[in-house]
Amino acid sequence: MRNNNQPVALEGYPFIALFAFITLVFALLGWTFLALIFLGLAFFTVYFFRNPERVCPDDEAAIVAPADGKIVFVGEVKEERHLNDEAIKVSIFMNVFNVHINYAPFSGKVLKTFYHHGSFLNASLDKASLQNEQGGILMENDKGVKLLVVQIAGLVARRIVTYPVVGDILKRGMRFGLIRFGSRVDVYFPKGSEIKVRLGDRTVGSETILGYLP
Repeated sequence: MRNNNQPVALEGYPFIALFAFITLVFALLGWTFLALIFLGLAFFTVYFFRNPERVCPDDEAAIVAPADGKIVFVGEVKEERHLNDEAIKVSIFMNVFNVHINYAPFSGKVLKTFYHHGSFLNASLDKASLQNEQGGILMENDKGVKLLVVQIAGLVARRIVTYPVVGDILKRGMRFGLIRFGSRVDVYFPKGSEIKVRLGDRTVGSETILGYLP
């Protein structure tokens, strides 16, 4: 899968190169202040697209967080677009300082991928789950249990990247995509799942345990 063993996500390279080029041009022109501004942007872009190695917990039954960020919603919902069933939704809000790589929460087969155009509301608002531009994957493990992961754009985010295609087999903790410049990820658990996080908790993608399937 894309971006394995890459210290910086490949999607960031064009932005880094652009800011570095502009920095060089301004430096050659002697416009030091502008050169420093774009040098700062180049360094921040490297930081934003950082792609750290993560280690999943030893407990193979644990469902891990697909993203770094803050838990902004935990509760029962009716998911009518992809599951057509009641579910427990756990939402993680990522600000611009979080790692924006997304990780597979459990091991399984990709049954469906999707992308829906929409608004760019503040991703910390719950209505962003329905109204904002979004994409994601529906997975199924070897026991036939399904898990839905939705990547949601925010105020600044304008690009959702999802790597897998239908039929791909993902391993827990594997990188499956990213969202550029601030966003949200929703995970829909089947009813009866045991959720281990609460509102306001901080998550580390691929390492924090969100819960257990029924």
